[in-house]
Amino acid sequence: MQLAKSLLEKYSKAGPRYTSYPTAPYFTEAFGEKEWLEEIKQTQDRGRDLSLYVHIPFCDTLCYYCGCNMVATKKYEKATEYLGYLFQEIDRVAALANPVRVARQLHWGGGTPTYLNPDDIRRLFAHITSRFTLAADAEAGCEVDPRELTREHVKALKESGFNRISLGIQDLNASVQQAVNRVQPESLIRQVYGWMREEGFDSVNMDLMVGLPHQTVETYSNTLDKIIDMGPDRLAVFNYAHVPWMMKHQKLIIESDLPSLQTRLALQQLILDKLSAAGYVYIGLDHFAKADDEIIRAQQSKTLYRNFQGYTTHKNCDIYAFGASSISQTDDVFVQNVKKLPDYYRLVGEGRLPTERGLRVTNEDKLRRDAITRIMCDLELDKTSFGRTWGIAFDSYFADALVELKEMEADGLVILSPEKVTVTQPGRFFLRNIAMPFDAYLKQQSAEKPRFSKTL
Repeated sequence: MQLAKSLLEKYSKAGPRYTSYPTAPYFTEAFGEKEWLEEIKQTQDRGRDLSLYVHIPFCDTLCYYCGCNMVATKKYEKATEYLGYLFQEIDRVAALANPVRVARQLHWGGGTPTYLNPDDIRRLFAHITSRFTLAADAEAGCEVDPRELTREHVKALKESGFNRISLGIQDLNASVQQAVNRVQPESLIRQVYGWMREEGFDSVNMDLMVGLPHQTVETYSNTLDKIIDMGPDRLAVFNYAHVPWMMKHQKLIIESDLPSLQTRLALQQLILDKLSAAGYVYIGLDHFAKADDEIIRAQQSKTLYRNFQGYTTHKNCDIYAFGASSISQTDDVFVQNVKKLPDYYRLVGEGRLPTERGLRVTNEDKLRRDAITRIMCDLELDKTSFGRTWGIAFDSYFADALVELKEMEADGLVILSPEKVTVTQPGRFFLRNIAMPFDAYLKQQSAEKPRFSKTL
């Protein structure tokens, strides 16, 4: 599949990643702890399972490209203090939850969850499973930084009950690694990856990043060859989002070292060609998986879903998220915890839930969320079925969106028929753009519009 340079240039513009709809910039402080407590109480008998997320914000060193809520520190006592408050937050929510509800998914993100020592990994996992019932076949995933990792960490993850690992790599080129302050030689990656396989992890994802300083087609081709040789089950190849107005530490990256748009476009084509030739299926939005992966089967059966953890096979779950900056979700509500540790400690210490802002979605939000989700997960939208579900005449309701999509059809990104909106093979590369016409918030006129990263 060849991507036309003109299309990549045309559609490389700011837009949401749609891990939620409405997106996080539209959450408001008018929705706080009182509202979230009431929502938890009112949603215990609706037949939905749980997805649990835990945020560990600490890292040994600062990666200059990082867009996460994190704290770089060598002082492990800070993690010990954090766990004390984290356990309290978990206990408070668990006390409100119906004990018959089952957690189908557990994910630890960060920061670096494996900043925790092996004993604390075991202790935190045991605490969670003593408060919530984890399904025997639950998907339990953890993000891992290979630096500072020991084999004992990998053993602790496996023995605790994790069955999926996401290994942060970004790039194997030494010049790129030095420019973003994340030095981890290929030999280290291979060693850690070997530990994971030897300890019995059957699902290992590798996170890569494109658009970093000094990346070229030649150097990145070399990185991809080495990654393909290792054979991870899934790959997430994220576009670096240079947003120094939001992430001040990104100012440490020298902008003149970033690849030009032309180079970035060539890198995108390289990724697509190399991974496809190696047998990976492009799901869309940076994600690739081997053809027999459950996430591919879910897409084919139209059961794939998207939330704050990215693509998932667990749709009908309420997300209970713990830790600073984490985002919880029910069918009707989004709510985010405070981001700064002193605020988190103060609120939890006062016996409160550390909520900062949230949103109760409207029926209109749900309708549009469903349209965006179907585009991004199913790669098509059945107009008749969708209209019947939501009680609308699709073409008239989304007349403005169809005008924008008509131009995308002319560019070969979608096929519009009386029955469906279908994403083409090249269109998978532009899913964020294809979803944006359905986003009513982007059409609002306001003095301060949210700033998003580039879609490509």
